[in-house]
Amino acid sequence: MRGLLLCCLVGLATSQSVNYEPHLNPKKTYEYKYEGVVNFGLGMPNLAESGARITCKIKIIGVSAQTFILQVSDLAFKEFNGFPGKNTFNASPKLTQSIAAQFVKPFTFDYIGGHVSNIRASADISDTIVNIVRGILGLFQVTVKTTQTIYELEETGIHGMCPSNYATEVNAETKDMTITQVVDVGNCREKAVMYRGMATAVFDQVSKQRGESVISTVRYIYTVKPTAEGGLITKAHGLEQQHFSPFNVKGGSFQMLAMKEIVLLSVNDTERAFVFGPMESKGNLVYKFVNAEANVPILMQSLDNPVPKAIELIKHLAEVNRYQIDSTTSEDTIKLYQLLRVIPYEGLEVMWKQFAANDEQRRWFLDMTVEVNDARILKFFQMRFQAGDVSANEALQAILLVMNHLQPIPDLVEMAKMFLNIPFCKSNIYLWHAVVLSYGSLVYKHCTYYTPCPVAAVQPLLDMAVEGLRNGTEADMVIALKALGNAGHPGSIKTIMRFLPGVAASPVNLPPRVLSAAVQSMRLIAARDPRSVQDITMILFLQKNLPAEIRMMAFMILFDTKPSMALVSTVTVHLQEEKDLHVISFAYSYFKSVARSSTPNNHFLSTACNVAVKILAPKFGRLSYHYSKATRMDWFNDDFLIGTAAEVFMLRNATNIFPAEIIMKGKFYFIGRILQLLELGIHADGLKELLGAGIPSFKGDLSVSDFQAVLNVLQNWEILPNDKPVLSAYTRTFGQEWFFADITKDTIQNIFRAVSPSTGKESPLWAVIENLKKGVSWHWTKPYLIFEVRYFQATTLGLPLEISKYYQTINGITVNAKAAVNPPLTDRLGQLLTSEISLETDGFIGYTKDFWVFYGINTELFQCGSEFKSKIPIAIPWNFAAKINVREMKFELDFPPCKKEFELFSVSSNVYAVSRNTEDPALTKMTPIMPTAIDSNDEVVHKGPTAVGPESDQVLTPNTWHPRSNMCAESKIYGAGLCVESELRREYYHEEYPLYYFLGYTHMALKVIPVQAIKAVDKIHFEVNASPSKHLVSTRQLLETVRRLSKEATQGVRLTSDSASSIRGSHHSHHDDLLEGLNSTPESVLNIKALAMSGNQKPEGYDAAFYYTPEANIHNAQMIVSQVGEDTNWKMCVDTDVNAHVEAMAHIGWGAECQSYEMSMASATAHQPGSKPTLKAKVQWTKIPETMAEMGTRIESFIPGMAFYLGFYEQHERNAKQEVSVSVVAASADSVDVKIKFPEVLEETFTTYIFMQNLYLHECVISSVLSLVYSLPPGFSGSTATWLFSGVSTPQKHNNGQLWMHIKTSTI
Repeated sequence: MRGLLLCCLVGLATSQSVNYEPHLNPKKTYEYKYEGVVNFGLGMPNLAESGARITCKIKIIGVSAQTFILQVSDLAFKEFNGFPGKNTFNASPKLTQSIAAQFVKPFTFDYIGGHVSNIRASADISDTIVNIVRGILGLFQVTVKTTQTIYELEETGIHGMCPSNYATEVNAETKDMTITQVVDVGNCREKAVMYRGMATAVFDQVSKQRGESVISTVRYIYTVKPTAEGGLITKAHGLEQQHFSPFNVKGGSFQMLAMKEIVLLSVNDTERAFVFGPMESKGNLVYKFVNAEANVPILMQSLDNPVPKAIELIKHLAEVNRYQIDSTTSEDTIKLYQLLRVIPYEGLEVMWKQFAANDEQRRWFLDMTVEVNDARILKFFQMRFQAGDVSANEALQAILLVMNHLQPIPDLVEMAKMFLNIPFCKSNIYLWHAVVLSYGSLVYKHCTYYTPCPVAAVQPLLDMAVEGLRNGTEADMVIALKALGNAGHPGSIKTIMRFLPGVAASPVNLPPRVLSAAVQSMRLIAARDPRSVQDITMILFLQKNLPAEIRMMAFMILFDTKPSMALVSTVTVHLQEEKDLHVISFAYSYFKSVARSSTPNNHFLSTACNVAVKILAPKFGRLSYHYSKATRMDWFNDDFLIGTAAEVFMLRNATNIFPAEIIMKGKFYFIGRILQLLELGIHADGLKELLGAGIPSFKGDLSVSDFQAVLNVLQNWEILPNDKPVLSAYTRTFGQEWFFADITKDTIQNIFRAVSPSTGKESPLWAVIENLKKGVSWHWTKPYLIFEVRYFQATTLGLPLEISKYYQTINGITVNAKAAVNPPLTDRLGQLLTSEISLETDGFIGYTKDFWVFYGINTELFQCGSEFKSKIPIAIPWNFAAKINVREMKFELDFPPCKKEFELFSVSSNVYAVSRNTEDPALTKMTPIMPTAIDSNDEVVHKGPTAVGPESDQVLTPNTWHPRSNMCAESKIYGAGLCVESELRREYYHEEYPLYYFLGYTHMALKVIPVQAIKAVDKIHFEVNASPSKHLVSTRQLLETVRRLSKEATQGVRLTSDSASSIRGSHHSHHDDLLEGLNSTPESVLNIKALAMSGNQKPEGYDAAFYYTPEANIHNAQMIVSQVGEDTNWKMCVDTDVNAHVEAMAHIGWGAECQSYEMSMASATAHQPGSKPTLKAKVQWTKIPETMAEMGTRIESFIPGMAFYLGFYEQHERNAKQEVSVSVVAASADSVDVKIKFPEVLEETFTTYIFMQNLYLHECVISSVLSLVYSLPPGFSGSTATWLFSGVSTPQKHNNGQLWMHIKTSTI
C-alpha cells in the first residue's frame, strides 16, 4: 500500500513539474536579446530595398505576482537602403541616441497565464515608443493548451481581436514544447487599422471577392521550457509578410517582411527591489494609433520653430510661381502643409497679419492653410468671417476645402455648426450654398466612421428643411434637401418623406424642382438604409399621377439600393401594365444597360435586369429615342481591379420636346472602392415652358435652319415667369454636391443687355474694352491638395504600416493684354462690328500635378519603404498680335519666331526605396528600385535572406527593357519643330504580372524646338478670310483639272447598286455642266493662310481656298491647298460630292499641280423592295507615297489576328490591288453583317448580334469617319437604325413614308 501511495506521489510531482503555461517568477530577473527587422521591396534580385533594424537587450523584473518591469538597454537602430547582397545595414547613431533616451525610464505590465495586459509608462513617453514595447511584449503573448495539439482561439494581440490557429509539439528528449501560432489578421473582429480620406470612396464587397490589394500573414513560433512553476519562453520568433499592389496582388506586388525574435540569455534572482517613478496606463497589447496628421509619409523635415519656416516658404512659392508654374518647387507645397499642421492657432493669426496686405502671398496663405484639418482652422475662419476681412469669393473657396478636408470627429462636427449661423455666410448666395452643402458633406464623412451616427449631427439641416417647408420657400427647401442628400443620414428619412406626395402624412403640392431634390436626397441613404429607401421609392414609382420625371428619378434611386431579384420582378410586372411610354422607355433602357454591366457592384443586379429585359423586349424593345433613356457603359478588369463606368440619364415627359432633366455620371473602380468622380445635372423646368411641346420649323437634322428655329423661340424669353429658374445646374464630386446655380429670367436679361449692339457705356463689356485699351495684367495661382488618402495598419513590430496616396496640383494663369479699336467706340457696342480690333497679348496657362504612393513604415522618428513618385507639368505660353475686322470677315494672327526650346507637356515617374529619419532629415536616401545604369555584364545577384520569392538557391537573370526614342516633326518654312521624346526603364520577371509594367523610370515629353529655317523668319502670319474673294485665271484652270481627274476617278469607284448607278449618271452630267460653267473667275467662300514672313522677301507657307457650288440635290465643294514660295508647285486638291442623301464621293490629289498622288473614296446606301438595307463604302488609290504604303503594310500584318479576335471568318479571294471596300447589311432586326475586303489579303465577314439601341458597335476596328443618311424600310420602327452606330440624331419622317436618319460614326 505504501508503495502504491509513493508511486502516486511521484507521478503527481512529475506532472506538476511539467507545466507549459507561460509564467514569470516575480522573484527572478529575466534577460533576453531582442531583434526586430522590417524590409520593403519587390522580393526580386537586382532591385533596391529599404529597411530598418532595432536590436537591444531587455530585462524583465518581478514586482509582484502579476506585475513586472520591462527595462531596455544597449539599443541600436540601423537603416538599410540599397541592393541586397551589395549593401548592408548602416548605423544611425543620432536616431539611436534619441530612441534610447526614451527607453531610459522603465515600463511595467501585467502578465497572467501567458497574457500581457495593462501596460504602463511615464507620461512623457511617446505613443510610438510604447507601441515598440507592445511589439516586444507581443512575443510573450501565447495561449498553451496541453489537452490539445491543434486548437483555435480568438484573442487579443497587437493587430487587434483576431482569430489564431495553434499547433503544439513536444520534444521527447528535452521536453521543450514548440508552439506555432498563425494569426488570421484578415478576419479580425476588431482590427488595429485606421483610414483617412476614404469616406466618400464607397466600399465594394463583391470587388474584394475578385481579388485583394493587400494580403498579410502572421506567424509566431515559441519554444517553451517546462518548469514546476510554469512554462518559460526561451525563444520566440515572429514573422509577418505582406503583399501590396495598387492592383490585384495576383499580378505582382510590393512586399513587406517584418521579423522579430527574442532569445533568453539568463535567469537570475532579483537582488533588490526596483524603484520607479509615477506611471500612467497605456492600455493593453493592441496597437494604439498616433495622431499622424503631421507625419506626412513622403517627406521628413525639422518641425522646430515652424512659423518662420512657413512664412519664408509661402513667400518663396508666391515669388517663383508669379509668372508661370515652377514645377521644380511644386513639392514644396507638401512641406508647407506639414509645417502648417504643427503651427498653433496664434501662429496662424501672426501669418495672416503678415500676408493680408499682399495679394499674392495672401492668396497662397488662404489656399494652403485650409489643410490644417482640425479646430484651429475652424476658429481661424470663424474670426475671418466675423470680422469680414475676407471677400465672399475667398470665403467660398476656403470653406469648401476646410469642410471637406476636416477630420470628421464629433467635436469638430459640433464646432462646424457655427458657420450655419454666422451672418457673413448668408451675405452671398453662393457662399451660403457652399457652407450648407459642405456641412452636409462633413456629416456624411462623420457617419462613415461613427456608427450609429447621432441625429444631432444632421439636426441643423433637418430644421432648415422643415422651416423651408413651413414657409413654402422653394429656394430654402431645395438647398436644405440638397444638403441632406450630401449628409446621407438615415435619420433624415422621416423629414424627407414630408416632401413626397403619397408618402407624406399630409397632402403636399410642391414644384417638380423640389420633388426632384427630395427624391435625390435619398441617393446616399440608399446604401445605409436600403429597405426604407426601397419602400419610399417604390411608392413614388407606382404613383401614375406624379410627373414622369419624378417617377423615373425614384426608379433610379430604387436601383441604387441594389434591389433583389424579387423586387426587380415586381417592378417588371408593373411595367407591363404601364401606359406612360417615357417611364417604360427609361426603365427598359436602364435594365438593358445594367444587364450588360461587368462591374462587381452590379454582379447580381445585372442578372435580374437581364431577365427583366427578356420579359419586356417583345413589347417595348423598339421604342424610339424620342422617349426617355438611360444609358450606361462600363468596363472592369480583374487583373488590375480597376474599372470605369459612365451613365447618362435623359428624363423627358409627354408634353415637352426638351428633357426635363439630364444627368451624367462618371465612376472609377479601384481596389475594392467605388469613386463617384463626377456628376453633372441640368434641370430645365423654365426652358420646358419656353419651348413648349415643340419648336416651329424644327426638323431635327441639326442644320442651320434648326439652329435658327431654336433662336427664334429663345427670343421669346420675356414670357418666362419671374419666380422660376429657366435652367438649374449642379455638379457633384465624389458623390457630394458642392455647387449649383439657377439661371433666371433676370440673368438672361442681364446677358442680353450686356452684349446688345445698342448698349452703351453702362454695359460691363464696355468697361472691359476700356480696360483692355489701357492694358491689363492679371495673374492667378491655385495650389490644391486633390486628395490625401491614408491607410494605417499595425505590424508585429509595433511600427505603423502606412499605405498613402497624395495628389497635389498647382494651377496658374498669367495674362497681359492691350487692345486698340479703330475707329474708337463713341456711344454703343454695335460700333465694334464696323471697327478693326487689334490685340497684343502674352501669357501662360498650365499646371503641375504631383502624385505619390507610399508603402512603408511612417513614424515621427523614421520612415522606410517603397515610394512611387510622378510629376506631370503642362505649360502653354503664348505671345501674339491679333486683328479682327468683323465687317470684312477677316481675322489675322501674328506669332514671333521660335527662338528657344520649351516643353509643353511631360510625364516623369519612378519608384524608389526610401529611408528618412528625423535626426538627419537632410540625409534622406532615395534609391531607384531599378538601377539607373544597366550593364549586361553586371553580376547576377543571388537572392538574399530577406527576399520573398523562389527558393534561395535559384538565380534569376533580370529581363531588362530600356527603350528610348526622340521623334521630331520639323518645318524649315516656319523655323519650328515639335518633338516627342520618351524613355522607359523596366525590369520584370514575369510578363503576366501587370505591376511590373509600371515600375521603373518613365519619362515622356512634348517639346517645341527652334529649327534652321529656309529664310530668317521675322514672324508667322496666320489669316482667315471668310468674305468671297476672286482668284486668278490659273485657279480656274486648276479647278477644271481637278474636276476632270475627279470625274475619271469616281467612274472607277463603282458601288453595285441600281439606285446608286442612276444617281451616278446624273452626277457625272452635273460635273460636265459645272466644267462648262467655269468660264468666269471662281470665288472662294473661305481662304486660310499660314505664312512665314521674312522682311521684304517673298513669304513662305501655305494657302488654302474653299469653294462651294451647290445645285439642286447635289452638294459640291472643293478645297485647294497651295504651297507659297519660290519655285514650288506643290498643291493638294479635294473635290467632294454629296448627292440626294444617298451617295457621297471624294477625290484627293496632291503633289505637283495635284497630280503626283491620287486617292478616291465613295459611299452609298441602297434599299430596293424585297432586299435588305445596305451601306457600302470603298477607298481606291492609283499612287500613294512610300510612307503611306509602308504604314499600310504594317497595318496589314495585324489584320488576320484582329479579325480572328473580333469573330470574323476568313475567305480567300482575289481582290483588287489598290482598293479597300466595306459592306454593311441589316441582316435582321438586331444584327448586321459586315464584309471587309482588303487588297490581296483576305475577305473578312462576320455577323454580330447587338441588342437594340446598344449605341455602340465595339467589335468594329475599321478606322473611318462616315457622315451618311440611312434609309430604313417602311416596316421598321423609329429606333431600328440605332443598332448600327453611335452618334445617331433624331429620326425624321419624310413624305415617302420612310424613316431617314443621319448616322455619324468614328469606329476604332
